[in-house]
Amino acid sequence: MMAADAGATILESKDDGSKMPDKKKTKFDVVIIGAGPSGYTAGIYCSRAGYDTLILSGILPGGQLVNTTEVENYPGFENGIMGPDLMIEMRKQCQRMGTTIVDDEAVDVDFRRKPLKVLTASEEYEGRAIIIATGANPKKLGLEGEQTYGGKGVSYCATCDGAFFRNQELIVVGGGDTAIEEATFLTKFASTVHLVHRRDELRASKIMQQRAFDNEKIKFHWDSEVADIKGDQKMQQAVLKNLKTNEEKTIDAAGLFVAIGHEPNTKIFKNQIDMDDEGYIVLKNKTHTNIEGVFAAGDVHDKSYRQAITAAAYGCMAAIDVDKYFAESADKKE
Repeated sequence: MMAADAGATILESKDDGSKMPDKKKTKFDVVIIGAGPSGYTAGIYCSRAGYDTLILSGILPGGQLVNTTEVENYPGFENGIMGPDLMIEMRKQCQRMGTTIVDDEAVDVDFRRKPLKVLTASEEYEGRAIIIATGANPKKLGLEGEQTYGGKGVSYCATCDGAFFRNQELIVVGGGDTAIEEATFLTKFASTVHLVHRRDELRASKIMQQRAFDNEKIKFHWDSEVADIKGDQKMQQAVLKNLKTNEEKTIDAAGLFVAIGHEPNTKIFKNQIDMDDEGYIVLKNKTHTNIEGVFAAGDVHDKSYRQAITAAAYGCMAAIDVDKYFAESADKKE
């Protein structure tokens, strides 16, 4: 497959291997917004298919995995791999395929007319197709200890990190379906799971609540919040505060899992891309959005799985859908 002529000029490489585009280099076949597993995978597939591809990585390339320590459940790494290292390897693979990567943040888009446009603070890029891979961020408690013990006991994904805490006491914060799912899953490994919820009843569905109540390993702390997280090199304790009595108590725990929801990074797409009530992009057909030529991949639309491997899979699917879209567009012209 031959890529369309983007009117490109020669790019200069920075020391880290990423490319700084000449001012004239603003037109691409595919513009990918976001550089997590979905964005990088889409870049690999699009570039390998012969399309002139740009990834706007954002200010902090790599998505949520840059804040993750050891990743044991991504295939291909017998002894696991550190999250940031996995993202570096994906980035290098993209560059080897010829993908242009610009470490800049998209601040606005114009999908109302062709060509499709993506704007940063200093540049305007055009793409025949756009893949949105901006992901979602877990909502945080706002405690200093979250930053201090991130990857050292504090986690936002039980499926990712639960196996590291065998036979230890753990804390899950939240009261919805996600929190109950996380708590129930963690009972496979933990000796006790302390569920901390701000209210005196759960928000989760009845069947999920019953599963939690029936699980002897789950201990409930009602009307409470985590006030502090303590430890030495790793988290060792959490201070819980009762919101009705203001009493505090300290529990020993090796890990704290925050499960109060995620926030998709979709603000710049509002009023152009269809979203659900939570701000997640709604897919119309496979990875297609409501706008012709605009696709979405990964956690920006997927609120069920939220794994690196599923995000990468969606990136692959979006790239294949882009290829089919280009082929169908060419057929129509003929």
